Amino acid sequence: MKQPFLYTVTLNPKISIRKYNVKDKPEVMQLLEANIPDFFAEEELEDFSTYLDKEIEQYFVLFLGNTLVACGGINFERDMYSAKISWDVVHPDFQGKGLGSQLLQYRLDILTAEPEIQEIMVRTSQHVYQFYEKKGFRLVETQQNYWAQGMDLYKMIYTGK
Repeated sequence: MKQPFLYTVTLNPKISIRKYNVKDKPEVMQLLEANIPDFFAEEELEDFSTYLDKEIEQYFVLFLGNTLVACGGINFERDMYSAKISWDVVHPDFQGKGLGSQLLQYRLDILTAEPEIQEIMVRTSQHVYQFYEKKGFRLVETQQNYWAQGMDLYKMIYTGK
């Protein structure tokens, strides 16, 4: 059973984004758990934990007031000319409120300001790819049951708006 996600929201919440800290891991893991099975598979919990411990290059957390409600990262290919939008997670209670869009735009601004970055990619699922399409990503590849049974890979490239 999932642990309850506790949060408080002020009347005029302030949105802030900062770099991930290892102390954020329990809350970030709860975000992913809250999105199972709708957007992530149970078996991805271990992959995400490993990512947080060993594979982060740039990872960010988004707060609404004092509450961590979203997270997402950037990873680079070995050539350093290609970047990946990685592990985007928004708590279900806060989806559809523009927070994921703000976190994505924050990272796109970082990447598009770097002249050496020639390609920005995201690998997502059939459940979320339309979000990225609206943000300027183009679908280039699909693969059934890639993430888990019933969770397909949708590889997308950023083409701008």
